[in-house]
Amino acid sequence: MERILFDNRSVIHPAALEGMHERTIVIGSVSKEYRMIGWRVGWLVVPKPLVEAMTTTHVYNVVTPVGIAQMGALAALQYGERGVEQAVQIWQERRDVLNKQLEGLGSIPAAGGWSQILDVSQWGLTADQASEMLLAKSKIAATPMTNWGGPEAQRYVRLVFSNEPVARLRTVGSRIRNLLSGLGA
Repeated sequence: MERILFDNRSVIHPAALEGMHERTIVIGSVSKEYRMIGWRVGWLVVPKPLVEAMTTTHVYNVVTPVGIAQMGALAALQYGERGVEQAVQIWQERRDVLNKQLEGLGSIPAAGGWSQILDVSQWGLTADQASEMLLAKSKIAATPMTNWGGPEAQRYVRLVFSNEPVARLRTVGSRIRNLLSGLGA
């Protein structure tokens, strides 16, 4: 997702940093940036001494993508940055709407990507509890980050905004505030 950046941020690629070119492995795919989730087509860029080991790992751990997926990925890559730039504009608009809705609710604004993190510990809830309540009472799907990090992860839920219509995102704040008022938070 290195090109899914907001607010005119630019990519800082690790391989471009001093002394890192020979220590960097790049794993890429068309899944996120090119909106081809599930197609399972990707690539590796590795320092020459690692090519043989990475090839062996690939042979034993990866199924070769079918021809139509390879042709679809080729078409996406040939279409170029234009499609990625258009998608990033749409996602940034959605992120901006969500940020406004989540003001004062523990949101950590996304600098890029498809999702926003929300710290629910200030609500007196764990991520698992908040996730269940948000879905049941507010019809908001929020992934608990409990198993996505260390002990601190249980404070956070993730809201994916990439495919949500702006009109629906404009209701998130009121739906969460209604839930919290019922909790006395």
